[in-house]
Amino acid sequence: MDDAAGGTWTPAYVGLGSNLDEPVQQVRAALDELAQLPHCRLVARSRLYRSEPFGVRDQPRFVNAAAGLLTLLTAPALLHHLKTIEARHGRRRSVERWGPRTLDLDLLAYDGAQLDEPDLRLPHAGIASRSFVLCPLAEIAPYLLLPGQGTVARLASACDRRGLDLIEET
Repeated sequence: MDDAAGGTWTPAYVGLGSNLDEPVQQVRAALDELAQLPHCRLVARSRLYRSEPFGVRDQPRFVNAAAGLLTLLTAPALLHHLKTIEARHGRRRSVERWGPRTLDLDLLAYDGAQLDEPDLRLPHAGIASRSFVLCPLAEIAPYLLLPGQGTVARLASACDRRGLDLIEET
């Protein structure tokens, strides 16, 4: 697989989440690891949020954040690196969808691309209705246009924020 998209730095946005094994530390460590990815520059990171679980309700609350990257990697190559980071954090993919996890890294958007493939959907599925994704993303990319859905700022202002709390940084 050719990892490089070419000589052009491409904007990409990643959603981060964790609700197991010290979630705040998991997310902060993952942000640091994103900054070390080859052919990538971490250019923005949101504050941390605590959110109610999505889907399976009987599990701990999540810690969420968003990151903005500039990358020379293709979208599939970047996704591969995200899954590698998840695995280093002990992420085990189970049959139970939306269950508890040590770390979840989602490629939310990649340079306005629209893809619908088995392993990669862009923009990320459900992004337009999930406050735990939109609110952190709106901090770093309010004017990001999600094809067919609108700007992140508009979507974030319209979403239900119940159960979403900003975690105070110390």
